[in-house]
Amino acid sequence: MPENKRINPQARHNARHYAVQALYQWQLTGASGTDIENQFLKHQISKQVDLEYFKELLHGIVSEQKTLDEHMHPYLKRQLHELDPVELAVLRLAIYELTKRPDVPYRVIINEALELTKKFGSVEGYKFVNGVLDQVARKIRAHEIGEKKTSS
Repeated sequence: MPENKRINPQARHNARHYAVQALYQWQLTGASGTDIENQFLKHQISKQVDLEYFKELLHGIVSEQKTLDEHMHPYLKRQLHELDPVELAVLRLAIYELTKRPDVPYRVIINEALELTKKFGSVEGYKFVNGVLDQVARKIRAHEIGEKKTSS
């Protein structure tokens, strides 16, 4: 990411918000990421959004879905097809950010994932998402988590 580009946290949050909805639609319909992107750009997105980030999340997750799923698989007690579609979309989004966006602190990623799960998922879904992401983050971002523990 260019150093001179300032991040708008609200626009980034909104990008994640719409990305979860788009991923949910992708998971249920099997439509292409491009078709879903076009639909969202035309009919859904109405708030201030980091459109570049929305597009990166949508297309990156669609193309990396198998690898993202492999990261969470060891920490699941059930099969992927048995997961709530919202929780699966949030997990994929957060794991994408954990693996592909080292510029975003892991705590921000997990916090955003929990907020999205509370908004769109089941009542207790955030607990499941938190448990999985905590374990995935310890593996993927071990260096960052270790730094936080030693500097506290």
